Amino acid sequence: MAVKKKIKTQIKLQIPAGKANPAPPVGPALGQHGLNIMDFCKQFNDRTKNMQGDIIPVVITVYENRSFDFITKLPPVSAMIKKELNLKTAAHTPGRETVGELTMDQVKKIAEKKLPDLNTSSLEAAIKTVIGTAKSMGIKIKS
Repeated sequence: MAVKKKIKTQIKLQIPAGKANPAPPVGPALGQHGLNIMDFCKQFNDRTKNMQGDIIPVVITVYENRSFDFITKLPPVSAMIKKELNLKTAAHTPGRETVGELTMDQVKKIAEKKLPDLNTSSLEAAIKTVIGTAKSMGIKIKS
């Protein structure tokens, strides 16, 4: 029978794919729990090397014996929208300033891609999430 490890804590970070290193935010977050920082960096970079250019949310589960495991998620919706429109930044004053336009096809494509990470299984709800994020970034939706 497998021994169940006791969970000490969970750490949530957003790290550029393939670029984890001991510098902040990774080093301090893991170091305070006594984890092997370089071991995490190596594993994370190996797992995300094919996603270069994306920001990857990661949830690290720390166990009391100082071991860990982690799961990576898809990039945030805002990052997917910026990538789709080749934007550097969102609008500084959303509502007054528009920095781009998304078609409904683009919205649907982003929603379908992000659906496994969202707390819904409905594509319509995922589409509404993407539209809401786009509007808060100063991006118009073309129907």
